[in-house]
Amino acid sequence: MEIFWLGQSCFKIRSKDLVLVTDPFSPEIGLKMPKTEADIITVSHSHFDHNNIEAIGGNPFVIDGPGEYEIKGINIVGVETYHDDVEGHERGRNTIYIIEIEDLRICHLGDLGHNLSNEILEKIDGVDILMIPTGGLFTLDSAKAQEVISQISPKIVIPMHYKIDNLKINLDGVDKFCKEMGASNKPQDKLVIKKANLSEEEEEKIVILNKK
Repeated sequence: MEIFWLGQSCFKIRSKDLVLVTDPFSPEIGLKMPKTEADIITVSHSHFDHNNIEAIGGNPFVIDGPGEYEIKGINIVGVETYHDDVEGHERGRNTIYIIEIEDLRICHLGDLGHNLSNEILEKIDGVDILMIPTGGLFTLDSAKAQEVISQISPKIVIPMHYKIDNLKINLDGVDKFCKEMGASNKPQDKLVIKKANLSEEEEEKIVILNKK
């Protein structure tokens, strides 16, 4: 399986059987969405930097809220959370997605804005790869992201939703998160991963991806 970061909270996950895209963004944010097709799109919430499904070709199946889904042989569970730490009163609701693909359990947190309850942690238990916002302002900052990572205990962490060149939203850069986690910022173009690759991992690994 290959994972590419397309910018903001948008990832392209390519398995041998299908392509899944998370949270495609509008060009209003200053970034350009690469041309791509998908079989499935997940949308964590309805803000313009996460729900530009029209940018994705290929007649994809769109998942835009909580529930249990089985599409083309993969299981996806959407778990309701909030975009802030006051139960959605400031910025509304957010959906966390657990995507089970090629025996891997991927968790995309969308624009999560709070620590997780024990009830939610039970629903997302056993995460292999965690995609977590780190840029602050509208969602988790680097310190809060570290707390949530400690709650989930994934094997691999991929930060997202942080400041990069041309982004018009004033977020923190990824260096602040790396410093908080004691990790080096050495970006790579993609993550190529198999379940067997994780068996020897003793500690969580931070993976920084270049925007595709």
